Amino acid sequence: MITTSFLLALVGFVGAFNPIAIVSQGVVHGILSPVPGVTLPVAKFLGIPYARPPQRFSPPVIPGSFAGSSYNATQLQPACIQQFNYPVAARDFTLALFNNPPPASESEDCLYLNVYAPSAATPASSLPVMVWIYGGALQFGSASSPYYDGSNIAGKQNVIVVTFNYRTNVFGFPNSPELPNIGQNLGLLDQRLALAWIRANILAFGGDPLKVTIFGESAGALSVDALVTSYPILPTFRAAIMQSGQDSIRTLTAKPGLGTVSGTPSWNALAAGLGCSSGSALACLRAADALTIKSYIEHAELSFQPVVDNVTRVSNPQLKRSNRQIANVPVLIGSNAQEGSAFVYGQSNIAAALQELFPGNATLQAEVFATYPVGKEGLNTPAAVVEQIYTDIIFQCPGAIVANSSSAAGYPTFRYYYNATFANVQPVPGLGAYHSSEIPLVFGNLPANSTAAEKSLSALIQKSWANFAKNPQVGPGWNKLNVNGGVNQVAVFNVNGLGSVNGGALDKRCAVFKYDLGGF
Repeated sequence: MITTSFLLALVGFVGAFNPIAIVSQGVVHGILSPVPGVTLPVAKFLGIPYARPPQRFSPPVIPGSFAGSSYNATQLQPACIQQFNYPVAARDFTLALFNNPPPASESEDCLYLNVYAPSAATPASSLPVMVWIYGGALQFGSASSPYYDGSNIAGKQNVIVVTFNYRTNVFGFPNSPELPNIGQNLGLLDQRLALAWIRANILAFGGDPLKVTIFGESAGALSVDALVTSYPILPTFRAAIMQSGQDSIRTLTAKPGLGTVSGTPSWNALAAGLGCSSGSALACLRAADALTIKSYIEHAELSFQPVVDNVTRVSNPQLKRSNRQIANVPVLIGSNAQEGSAFVYGQSNIAAALQELFPGNATLQAEVFATYPVGKEGLNTPAAVVEQIYTDIIFQCPGAIVANSSSAAGYPTFRYYYNATFANVQPVPGLGAYHSSEIPLVFGNLPANSTAAEKSLSALIQKSWANFAKNPQVGPGWNKLNVNGGVNQVAVFNVNGLGSVNGGALDKRCAVFKYDLGGF
């Protein structure tokens, strides 16, 4: 008889047999995959269920044992149901930037995760674990994206990488008045259950459950911040990386989509559109066809966002951060130089952009207009001004506030600024260092025609992220912020490698936006 200890010892065995691991549900069988430039292959365990197939509009449930006590973890599982809103031009642009290539399939049965481990790892290896949370505006995204394949990081940096699916749009954040508040943020509950599964099982793959770093981009970074600010004690992670996103600075323009009843109008519109206005809309929509729901919310351009439940998402996270009532973990946070380019592509009407951002507030519009003069400081065209305003107000300035307040509260905080442009990762010409453009370099999944500079920068960024995961207190390779002591160094990643800039100079325009720091 093969004992459990013997099976565990086989994790990472290289030879005629594929890797196996023992998890709480039973035995998982993975595959070995070569990584260019790495001697040993990486063990990949794909599509492991971390929850039962979810019931629509219900919290995730811990999975049962595998049928037959074993599971074939050799292929990726479907993405959760995606939402890409119309009109056609906007939808096609979003698909080209953020869903290329698209997932092979979508399903409500989507709560699966993928583990990438050095093939020589054993339970005694105690390797750091990096857990990726994808972005997608909480409307779309999938752990099956080839950009998120963790093989390169695992093989080159000797860490464990985990990616997982979580529910988004109405399936993840229904905003139904018939559900309790704690039952609204299903996607965030999915994330918590995935982290609990990792805590319970990652040892079997060679990872240390006490050395988990969560990292994410855009809505994934929002999710990371939500986890950090809602776990004042006993977090399931020891460090956090936020790429181009956060959840602590909630501006006046963001409030309509982020309050406790924010999505109720969208829920009601969906119910009416599918003939569910009489009786229980919840019961009716639970019985509706999933693809019919998907089609309706896309054509009606409905928005479903997380609510404040003070469990998965807290009120006034900035105050909690200042009072040290959040997870006591080091943070690495940053943004890209042209974040706004993907969101205002082709827009050059500054007045219209300011009216959209600050409707009816002529005084603030005038102040922002004066702060971003055309023809100065690299803002050579009206389009460049619009792009920079969106970059700053949505990404760079909120990130700076979170970083500085984190440092001021005594949390080890490291900040970066990504400012590199490579033509072969530009789905549309002229986007610059656009939103999400750093992801291929972080994961090392570069196009075949990558330049030497691109490969070198990718290796540098990847090593920096891994250094942080291995020793969060020491950091990624540059000084931590010390705003109380006058140290405000921001690492800059550019085509020539690693530089630095003073955070005050980088953020000099931010005060004009008058963020609502009181929270809600």
